[in-house]
Amino acid sequence: MCECELYKLCQAVSAILSCREIIDFTPLQPNRIMMAQPTTTIETVTIKRPLKVIAFICGLIVIILMIMGLASTDWLMAAGWRQGLFMHCIEEDAPQPLPFNTQDGPGCYQSRDAAYIKAAAALCVVTLLTDLVATVLTGLGLRTKEHHTKYKYYRFAVIVMGLALAAILIALIIYPVCFAAELNLGNRTIWEFGWAYGVGWGAAIFLFGGVILLMCDKESEEIYYKERKIVHDNDSRA
Repeated sequence: MCECELYKLCQAVSAILSCREIIDFTPLQPNRIMMAQPTTTIETVTIKRPLKVIAFICGLIVIILMIMGLASTDWLMAAGWRQGLFMHCIEEDAPQPLPFNTQDGPGCYQSRDAAYIKAAAALCVVTLLTDLVATVLTGLGLRTKEHHTKYKYYRFAVIVMGLALAAILIALIIYPVCFAAELNLGNRTIWEFGWAYGVGWGAAIFLFGGVILLMCDKESEEIYYKERKIVHDNDSRA
């Protein structure tokens, strides 16, 4: 009985050994996947401020107005008489005696040798030239993309345009004040300032507006720093 059981046990062990399964546990080698890592870049965005564009347009308008004012003879007007910064004109059949005891006939002549007329003319020329420089500086500031250079252009433009404003204001003040001092030599009862004198005030208004726009519109508002994430698709498998 014991031998029979031992025999059966040996057969069972032999069957197990003959039917065993060899299991190969090979470790999985995961694919080496390089995940796309996003990188952050900072972009500098330059935006042209509309107020500075308007200041540039104001400078252009002042140039046109000053050329008109300098070329006109309609700064001061009376019956048969028109006076500008560089010339005065006498009309046909002008009432006699002529203003300031002028002995010329009808036509246009070089302006009288009066200090205030020459001073006003010189100041208006200075206004034209300085405004031209300020307008060019403003245009360069709008065009350049390097913000430090841009700030310098705007800063100098404000200073130069301020000088232009001061020059035209002085000219517009001394002209009527000094004329009033010689009014007794005018030989006319009615005098009026012509459209060219008004053009000078128009130029002063536009200059004032340009200076304010350049000063109030902060330069720092023109530069924006924008973050942008860039994903580089560099997936690779080993």
